[in-house]
Amino acid sequence: MPSGLDAAGSCPAEKGFREQDLQRLSPAALAYVGDAVYELHVRIACLLPPKRIQDYHRQVVEQVRAESQAAQVRSLSIHLTEQEQDIVRRGRNAAQRGPRRVDAEIYRQATGLETLLGYLYLSNPGRLQELLAQMQPLENLKPPPEASGEKGGERGGEKA
Repeated sequence: MPSGLDAAGSCPAEKGFREQDLQRLSPAALAYVGDAVYELHVRIACLLPPKRIQDYHRQVVEQVRAESQAAQVRSLSIHLTEQEQDIVRRGRNAAQRGPRRVDAEIYRQATGLETLLGYLYLSNPGRLQELLAQMQPLENLKPPPEASGEKGGERGGEKA
């Protein structure tokens, strides 16, 4: 399986992983990568207009929390291929119990999104960019009513 930088100094993900390598990765490993991909996407999207670091942080945390990720995966569902829906399902079904502040189903949905993003980052960056472009601005997403009880100071996107 590819690891680190190759002889040319580029990341293997830029060239795409082979399907057989991707099948060896657990949904948790794909979600681990997907979590980083999604957070970087949100951080970049929040850069303009310029603001203080605390304001960037607050805006990013609001979008990467599990409730927001669950709303994103629900809004994307109509754009997903059958294979992508299977990857989301795999991630959702493999999710362990998350933080107590998050409903278990919300946490599973968020893990499904992260699994898909990780898979696409490693296999098809072009498709990843298409789906990231389809994501709704946070203000257009309505989390389910049971997802509104966040405790202060916790970062919602973190799972462990």
